[in-house]
Amino acid sequence: MTTAGIVLAAGAGRRYGMPKALVRHGDRLLVEHAAGTLRAAGCERIVVVLGAAADEVIKAAPGLPETVINPDWATGMASSLKTGLAALTATPAAAAVVLLVDMPGVTPEAVRRVIAHSAPDALVMGGYGDRRGHPVLLGRDHWAGVARTATGDRGARDYLRSHDVRTVPVGDVADDHDIDTR
Repeated sequence: MTTAGIVLAAGAGRRYGMPKALVRHGDRLLVEHAAGTLRAAGCERIVVVLGAAADEVIKAAPGLPETVINPDWATGMASSLKTGLAALTATPAAAAVVLLVDMPGVTPEAVRRVIAHSAPDALVMGGYGDRRGHPVLLGRDHWAGVARTATGDRGARDYLRSHDVRTVPVGDVADDHDIDTR
């Protein structure tokens, strides 16, 4: 059973002052780091969803895996999630694991732990003590429901709250803090 990966990297990074996909993290861009995390975790197919400054991101990171452009990126994360899931519908992937570009503390080991529960009917989130966060795994059976209910910057949040979700502890190998300011 294969699991695909989706990197949501389309936002303008208003609070940060620039698109976070173009932010350097160590020796590479955050978008390259996120794609590398999914690759190292074993995702066979990875889709990077771009929007704001997409041409600049592609130019600055020519080695990215498959990229798709979300023309509605300014409406929020939900449209990027929908774009990423739509790009995977023709694949045999049983599930997709989603990473946000601005969470470089999510490690390949955390993604592997979540992917270990991959199945078409799975909904899995990383657990950090008493809270849930990324990575998030969406089984293929849920893609249409997620796409129907995702709005604005809430992504799959409402869908996940209304369904049984397995929480897999990853806090010992990952950090889910996002980079919002310089």
